[in-house]
Amino acid sequence: MNESAWDGTLSASEFSASAQAFAEKWKLNNPAYPPWTWVKSLEVPIFATNQQVEEGYLSLENVCIVKSNDDEVASCVEGEASLYDKEDEESTDSATLPYYFDFHIIYSASFRVPVLYFRAYCSDGRSLGLNEIESVLPANSAKVLLESKWTFITQEEHPYLNRPWCKLHPCGSSDWMKLLFQAVEKVDRPAMELYLVSWFSVVGPVIGLGIPIQMLKEP
Repeated sequence: MNESAWDGTLSASEFSASAQAFAEKWKLNNPAYPPWTWVKSLEVPIFATNQQVEEGYLSLENVCIVKSNDDEVASCVEGEASLYDKEDEESTDSATLPYYFDFHIIYSASFRVPVLYFRAYCSDGRSLGLNEIESVLPANSAKVLLESKWTFITQEEHPYLNRPWCKLHPCGSSDWMKLLFQAVEKVDRPAMELYLVSWFSVVGPVIGLGIPIQMLKEP
């Protein structure tokens, strides 16, 4: 296989291996942040095609984006959304409005790429609608979504939880992943362990989550 033959996708087993590598790198390089965890599915979603691969997804929950009353987004890391658990809510200034996000990274068998699903809710548990979610995302996220030609937010049923969640549509993921790896890799096929890290370096900023540069380095 030559470099031009790779289509920017990955298999279900490669996704599983890449998810593990991503979670480990995140925990190592973001020790103060909540970890990504693998949620094993007890039920196989309707899109599943390979029964030999453990079904599941990556989960990062109770992430708090603090939006102040003057529409500025507070952050604990410059240029990124604030990340902390609900236990820290008592320390939030009364002039700010906390919104909590749950993020799930799920493999799409039809597109053969990861898909970011997410939902948002207030501290009282009230779920936010799509328009409300877009309004509480950091300003740079709205700018990326407005200018981007490769992704947009839609609301669909979560493939495992069977409830409405938002997601970043994966229609252009394989194309820009191929371009991304071709720009940095000089091998026939890129290391699939780095696939999810590279993918999230592009997807994360769309919803206000960045990753440290150390995560993109080889182990």
